[in-house]
Amino acid sequence: MDKRYIVIGAGAVGGVVGARLHRAGHRVVLVARGDHGTALRERGLTVHGPAGAETVPVPVAAGPHEVELREGDVLLLAVKTQDTGAALADWAEQPVGPDGGRAGARLPLVCLQNGVENERLALRRFRRVYGAMVVLPAAFLTPGEVRTWCGPRTGVLVLGRYPEGADDTVRAIAADLTAADFRAVVAEDVLRWKYGKLVNNLANAVDALCGQRPGAESGELAVRARAEAVAVLERSGIAYAAPAELAELRRGAVDELPPGGGAGHGSTWQSLKRGVRSAEVDYLNGEIVLLGRGCGVPTPVNELFQDLVNRWAREGREPGSLAPAELAGLVGQVDAS
Repeated sequence: MDKRYIVIGAGAVGGVVGARLHRAGHRVVLVARGDHGTALRERGLTVHGPAGAETVPVPVAAGPHEVELREGDVLLLAVKTQDTGAALADWAEQPVGPDGGRAGARLPLVCLQNGVENERLALRRFRRVYGAMVVLPAAFLTPGEVRTWCGPRTGVLVLGRYPEGADDTVRAIAADLTAADFRAVVAEDVLRWKYGKLVNNLANAVDALCGQRPGAESGELAVRARAEAVAVLERSGIAYAAPAELAELRRGAVDELPPGGGAGHGSTWQSLKRGVRSAEVDYLNGEIVLLGRGCGVPTPVNELFQDLVNRWAREGREPGSLAPAELAGLVGQVDAS
């Protein structure tokens, strides 16, 4: 079968993955709308990395109405979780090939997304769903451009069938990603890895609110959010990859490199910077809040972070505009209540 990768959401992660697969010789279609989609059509996708900038002329579509799906296509879902439902509705019912079978019944879908909710949503509409734990430091702030700053590999991915297991399809996808400059491994317990990454992603809220300022306060606040998450996961009996496992997976693959060095902001900060009026915080810190309410473990810090980031998004506030001391004061008020 003639394999082709359809990247639904060509932002930071989707854009970089699509560009690397294209450079490795695979057929790729990037799905993007608005100014970003226009820029991709007119100029191609420019990927800025430690070795310089590279522009790749990847085919672009605005949505499923511009793509004739066929057997051999692999759908890579890379939109934010708050946009997953709409994307699944758009793509699941699309015909595949001349006999008109539906994409949801015929094609594999891989969730290249943070959190643990996307795969569950996808399984309602797609028979073959795969999860991916993605470590890919990248940024998307300017239409037509993405930036990545690590090496020697572009990123690390752990892939597996959802909710568990592995098959020849995911092993072939991992092989393609490995050849495209990623460290890609297959695991039968992909959710364990995704929960481990979720614990790390709780710091995205602190970055979105306070930015990356010198001093220990921001780091201490992130530690508080993660401690709540660990308590919730352990009470709920949910397995998660330990920080040491995640560090070992990254070691020698996604170390920060100059030029283009300097830690970049997280995906939530980037969304706020682009003026997006919604944030994925409901599926990061909000996931811990949900689980905590279900198992009886208080999660006041994560609840506060969820509320504040949602307010920042709704009101179009500048990311990083809250002083860490002010956020620490709000956490102190929560502790005292």
